[in-house]
Amino acid sequence: MISEGTRLNKFLASCGIGSRRACDTLIQEGGVTLNGEACTNPATRVQDDDVVRFDGKRVSPRQTTTILFKKPRGYVCSKQDELGRATIYELLPPKFQHLNHVGRLDRDSEGLLVLTNDGELANRLTHPSNRVEKEYRVTLTAAVDNRDLEKLIDGVHTPEGRARAKSFKRLSPRRVSIVLETGLKRQIREMFKTLGRQVDKLFRIRIGRLTDPDLPLGRWRHLERHETEMLSLDPPHHS
Repeated sequence: MISEGTRLNKFLASCGIGSRRACDTLIQEGGVTLNGEACTNPATRVQDDDVVRFDGKRVSPRQTTTILFKKPRGYVCSKQDELGRATIYELLPPKFQHLNHVGRLDRDSEGLLVLTNDGELANRLTHPSNRVEKEYRVTLTAAVDNRDLEKLIDGVHTPEGRARAKSFKRLSPRRVSIVLETGLKRQIREMFKTLGRQVDKLFRIRIGRLTDPDLPLGRWRHLERHETEMLSLDPPHHS
């Protein structure tokens, strides 16, 4: 069976040249050759034995690594912190120091975090148009009722702009499961602040369809290909 190959724009993105959209532009501007011939069509298929050059230099796909990390409280999502605070990279082995965290959890928050050097995946997970769901378990310092929580569905004004939740489920008077499709800075904390409530504990339990309740805090594991594909799929609908 003959391989269908990889679209040229996707191939260049996998080489670390840029996002697929950025590669479309670079191809159309004439900076790419395929087997010595100029190629301006991003949809051209690249086979395993083809030679692709960008700005005269041969390029090949980078090895991509994607891990799932369960962040504990007390660490910031940064490679270096100007305030000298502990960072998540101190909990990861040296071989992962080059990975970028996709989105972030603030210092006092815990839960699932994806780290990768796959720019396409990172863009897919963070671009607002993709509306990738993230689910959080929130414990408040005081009880909240459904009428107040409904305001979060309608949307509230925060320092980062208007913010809204996609859905919520009240677990107890002070505990709520809340689903977001956006990731404004300290969004959940700021949203509850508009209700006069303070967040005591915040734990991300799901990204897209991906969950892992068995992964211990402070530990990581590699994600399989089918799991990275799951990350950007619509979540299952519960009846």
